[in-house]
Amino acid sequence: MNDWQRKSPLDWETYVNKLVKVVAVEKHEYEGWVLTVDPVSATIVLATFPENEKGSLSFIMGHAIQEVEILQEVDSDMKQRLAHISAPEESQAYSPEELEKRKNALKTWLETNHIPVVEQGEQGRTLSVAGVLTIEPPYSPEQCSSANEIILSRMQGLLQGYLDQQPPSPAEEAFCL
Repeated sequence: MNDWQRKSPLDWETYVNKLVKVVAVEKHEYEGWVLTVDPVSATIVLATFPENEKGSLSFIMGHAIQEVEILQEVDSDMKQRLAHISAPEESQAYSPEELEKRKNALKTWLETNHIPVVEQGEQGRTLSVAGVLTIEPPYSPEQCSSANEIILSRMQGLLQGYLDQQPPSPAEEAFCL
């Protein structure tokens, strides 16, 4: 285990949203903005923004990292770019009112089908299903998250079936044009 892997998640958090230079085994060097660090493997996810291109991601495995040097702090423009790199594109097409309507309709449908669901988070944007699965905006199967793969797969199937029965929202109609 190397020095990087011995760090705690709180130590790794200090690198998030910073421009860094990573030196890995065999003197390979990588430069980019730290999007996140996996707390299990210590893998760094670096975002780079080549000119006239969308951002790209690089994954540097924790066991290969020898040194990480912070080169620059984040400014507000870059912080916004980094936030959009991991945001699902379709979620940007929905207004806050549409997201609220989708959440409430899905919550009502789950409750009608006797599936326990509660809102969680500061703004109540996340739906927690039976305490073992969460659904984030815009409340589609891709936004489901659970440690239990069987529950995740079944809930994604149910959610897709529910969405297939719904009329398209104005945002979806505009998105398809």
